[in-house]
Amino acid sequence: MTDEEGVRLQKVLANAGVASRRVCEQYIVEGRIRVNGRVVTELGTRIDPASDLVDVDGTAIQLDATKRYIMLNKPTGVVSSMKDEHGRPDLRRFTKDWDERLYNVGRLDAETSGLLVLTNDGDLAHVLAHPSFGVTKVYIAKVDGRVTPQTIARLTKGIELEDGPIAADKARLRDASGDTSLVELTLHSGRNRIVRRMMAAVGHPVIDLVRRQFGPLHLGTLPAGRARELTTVERGALLTVARQAAPTPHIDSRDPGSETRA
Repeated sequence: MTDEEGVRLQKVLANAGVASRRVCEQYIVEGRIRVNGRVVTELGTRIDPASDLVDVDGTAIQLDATKRYIMLNKPTGVVSSMKDEHGRPDLRRFTKDWDERLYNVGRLDAETSGLLVLTNDGDLAHVLAHPSFGVTKVYIAKVDGRVTPQTIARLTKGIELEDGPIAADKARLRDASGDTSLVELTLHSGRNRIVRRMMAAVGHPVIDLVRRQFGPLHLGTLPAGRARELTTVERGALLTVARQAAPTPHIDSRDPGSETRA
């Protein structure tokens, strides 16, 4: 790209909502901006917004204004599909506020509620959905019976399932009262119904299951059945995770990315 091609970096940053053009110029001079991994300090720098990757203070910036990133608190009874061939309730009802054609990143079973990401960014969706890239998810499971610390240790040490061994990245007992317990599990696996199968294998079938976290995103107080666009901070965190994960996947051939379910 010649000096006269592309768009000035400070203009691109301002258009992306980073800050005013003058403040963006200050960021450049201070060495806070990287383009394709290299620090840029020249105010005359031009870039191609369609292909160059830019970050500010290590946080990725989306330069394409046509990309949409939506957080949905999927309610139970809804299948993770944009069109269900069996006529069951699907995700289309939650995307009516956006003109773009959105699709879900991974899946949650119909009986599982919680955080689901919808986007039209195919590259990001691939990285986030495929378990080989190690993006973690946090689930809260209400299970039958009183879970012991020994059972929590089994979950993190690893258990054997019919399709091979599995271990939670993290597990903790949040509550045990009466005949039920609340267990928090952190996993990067995408194997089908993995949380339910793990808990059943240690003798505590799942009664209710919610995904509270997906990578850097937290469900927070978003009500069931509601969707919203990610904030600038959330979007940057998600893009940063995707860009960091993509170059160095740690492959688990048992986990098909398109079948990320709980």
